[in-house]
Amino acid sequence: MEKPHLNETQRKFLLQVARETLERYLNDDPLPTYTVTDPALLQQNAVFVTLWRKKDDGLRGCVGRLETADPLYKTVQECAIAAATRDFRFPPVHHSELPSLRIEISVLTTPQPIHKPEEIEVGRHGLLIRREEPDYRAGLLLPEVATRRNWNRHQFLKAVCQKAGLPPDAWQTANLFVFETEVFEEPHN
Repeated sequence: MEKPHLNETQRKFLLQVARETLERYLNDDPLPTYTVTDPALLQQNAVFVTLWRKKDDGLRGCVGRLETADPLYKTVQECAIAAATRDFRFPPVHHSELPSLRIEISVLTTPQPIHKPEEIEVGRHGLLIRREEPDYRAGLLLPEVATRRNWNRHQFLKAVCQKAGLPPDAWQTANLFVFETEVFEEPHN
């Protein structure tokens, strides 16, 4: 599982893409377009964009894509809009609220199947659970969720089951995958 490695310039560009996209989208202006030639920004990576309230570091939205045919910078644009407008846990972000929000981007490695829970390294791995039968269910938690909540492995497993709408012990029979993230965010100010 090789983590993506983005340099500081690439990270700043992606954060700029997310911020400019939200500013334009929430103001009903045309989305910004970019001419990108950097191979790292043209890769097809899974991405999550998280919006945090600056005043209390509270979650305001988080949406991502595990599968994409788009280049990384375009996936960041799509996920930024979705985090602001389609996270069912929150009302849509209003344009006037945008200055009070901090953007965080998580670029994911490809999820790898695991066969026993001892393979999970809390703080390093994110979790994806999938159950095919009797009905398809899936849930995903980023590695930083377990870290922020100070969860142990068992708590992390129960939480990813809940996220998928499954019983807390469903991880024993469902398919489990781990992944890593490269996380970067706008400055805290």
